Amino acid sequence: MTHFGPIVTLLLALAAQPVLAQDAPGSRPKPRPERSETVAAAPQPAPDPASPAASREIAVPEGPERGPETNLPLPRFVSLSTDRGNVRRGPSLSHRIDWVFLRRDMPLQVTAEYGHWRRVTDREGVGGWMHYAMLSGVRTVIVDAELLPLRSRPQENATVVAQLEAGVVARLGECEPDWCRLTAGGYKGWAPKTLIWGVAPDEIRD
Repeated sequence: MTHFGPIVTLLLALAAQPVLAQDAPGSRPKPRPERSETVAAAPQPAPDPASPAASREIAVPEGPERGPETNLPLPRFVSLSTDRGNVRRGPSLSHRIDWVFLRRDMPLQVTAEYGHWRRVTDREGVGGWMHYAMLSGVRTVIVDAELLPLRSRPQENATVVAQLEAGVVARLGECEPDWCRLTAGGYKGWAPKTLIWGVAPDEIRD
């Protein structure tokens, strides 16, 4: 006699987590729609041309280097520390707001620094300048696949402990050359780097 208890329990546990997808026999789960991470801001007055920040061109590095303000690597990944983050056209309050990030913990990539401001982009390439107080060094990633299996070990044939839908934000743990350990919805497991956004391809984390 075959016992299905443990499997049913696992599926029910997955269903209770809004960030996890169920396995339905004969069908593949589709990503659940989520609220938009980014919205365009309303038109605003142009910045004062007399402002030093408005007139100064900010150089964006083309390769890995150190930020002039923090001495941290550029580019690098951070996360949004607030539920609403204004993204400005330039590094000052006098610059217009082009976008608003609406999802706390979403991963962002820092590409330049100027004073208390950081130039960032999201996984879609949308971005601009944000005040550093809205950013956190806590590392997260976003699922960049329709359905991402979390595995018990960093191997393709390892047991699947949970599955994450597209757009889910997970906490980033240790990383090997091709795999990273993630935490989401109370589950922990390994995922290929190629299926997540928020970590460099050659990044190693202990």
